[in-house]
Amino acid sequence: MNKMNKKFIILFILAVVCIPASTWAQNIDRSDFSEDYVKFTNDQKQFNDWSVSVYAGLPWLQSADLTSIPNGMSEEWLIGYDFQLGINKQITHAFGLTLLGQIGKTKQAYGKNHLKGHTNYYGISLLGDLNVTSLFRRVDNRSEYRWGLHVYAGVGTLAYKAYSNTLGYLSPSYYDPKEEILNTDQKLKPLESFFGQVGTGLVFKVNNRIDLELKAMYVLTGDEAFDGSGRESAFNPFASLHPGSHTDNFITTSIGLTYKFGKHQEHLRWVDPLRELFGQQGDCSCEQQEFVVCKLGDQDDDGVCDDWDRELDTPKGARVDGSGRALDTDMDGVIDLYDACPTFPGPRTDDPKTNGCPVKIDIERELNEGLYDRFKGIEFDLNKAIIRPQSAPFLDNAADVIKKYGEGRKFIVEGHTDSRGNDAYNLKLSQQRVEAVVKYLEGKGIESGQLIPVGKGWEGAKWPECKPATVCPEYKNEQNRRVVFKLIDASGQALESTHDATKVEAPQ
Repeated sequence: MNKMNKKFIILFILAVVCIPASTWAQNIDRSDFSEDYVKFTNDQKQFNDWSVSVYAGLPWLQSADLTSIPNGMSEEWLIGYDFQLGINKQITHAFGLTLLGQIGKTKQAYGKNHLKGHTNYYGISLLGDLNVTSLFRRVDNRSEYRWGLHVYAGVGTLAYKAYSNTLGYLSPSYYDPKEEILNTDQKLKPLESFFGQVGTGLVFKVNNRIDLELKAMYVLTGDEAFDGSGRESAFNPFASLHPGSHTDNFITTSIGLTYKFGKHQEHLRWVDPLRELFGQQGDCSCEQQEFVVCKLGDQDDDGVCDDWDRELDTPKGARVDGSGRALDTDMDGVIDLYDACPTFPGPRTDDPKTNGCPVKIDIERELNEGLYDRFKGIEFDLNKAIIRPQSAPFLDNAADVIKKYGEGRKFIVEGHTDSRGNDAYNLKLSQQRVEAVVKYLEGKGIESGQLIPVGKGWEGAKWPECKPATVCPEYKNEQNRRVVFKLIDASGQALESTHDATKVEAPQ
């Protein structure tokens, strides 16, 4: 018995010993630990956990002296068959055990002279079944659970009869090379040869009773004569190709059908273990406990429970913050619901229904300065002119101001960079970025031609002393990387703002 067989025997013995031990541990009388302990019985089960599977597929002898696939040993694809029957017990939602019986036939060959052989085999193994999809299922997933990726591993015992035309290969004049004879090293008794197999399968849930599966397994036979090459002898010099510790291995690819039986509607294999916690509805018709959000109600109907509402008489229709207070964006004392100028502070008044607009609005000043105040924090991808999603609210705010007060007026949109990179690169990058800003705003309803993009590169830096950039703290370089608006007045001149709104973007 070679080393590989000894390893398989040890693994098999451990499996046989550990499984009853775990069962014994579950049946320990726990009355000593808790007075409230109630032994679990089958009557308490909510899900089916038994099923039976049948598979049909093809075996491919892959690692051997004679092989079934073109890989230097064989020059053609040789097709056999493999049938499997499995009895499955699901232990948890993610793990189960399968007692698998299989019977099949491999076909194999060697070299240009097509030394051929075939092996009839049958085996039985115990497989562990890990449902990887269920194990890593997201807690916020609300999609229907119908696909599963499984991983299998196990050990078992194998019996086989191996045939080859070895003698015919050596002396075709005395023996018909097409005739295959029984190898003297065949394993006829199941316990003579132990084997292991690992693999994966993709399972689809057709309904609560039927599953379909595509499965691939890698079988390690533990024997070097499984392919029919036999042992080395004076009558079989071909077997000298064996490297000594070689094991003939093959791959099975199968399609299978699983029937889940039992009195319950669902099978444990497809249960989402978090659905009760997160209120997910599956095939189960379980009763859901009523969850009361607001114990004290919401008397002003603003969406904030009275339990933590700091303003219980919010006017109907007013937008509120997280504490239930009506929003006042410009903080002029007039809530946005009644404020006709929600972004421009008006005079403070005791009358909550005043329009909230300044007494006299300098349109040019408000457009020029207001865009500076509201157009901040525009970020781009590194060394690119792609606007990041988090900049959308600032751009949308600027679009609202221009549409409301800037009808018929034009603006220069200037882009600036810091001193990193050469002048030509900075000029090109700044031009691309302001064009991206203009394109976004036009998509929000700003008229084409109302915004004029001008890339300035390093020119017009707020902190001109920051060249090179390493001589300045990073906040000054960030303020040099900016996009500014300049209103063009009636004379065609760009109005300069009395202050500057810096633009914080990704490093250039």
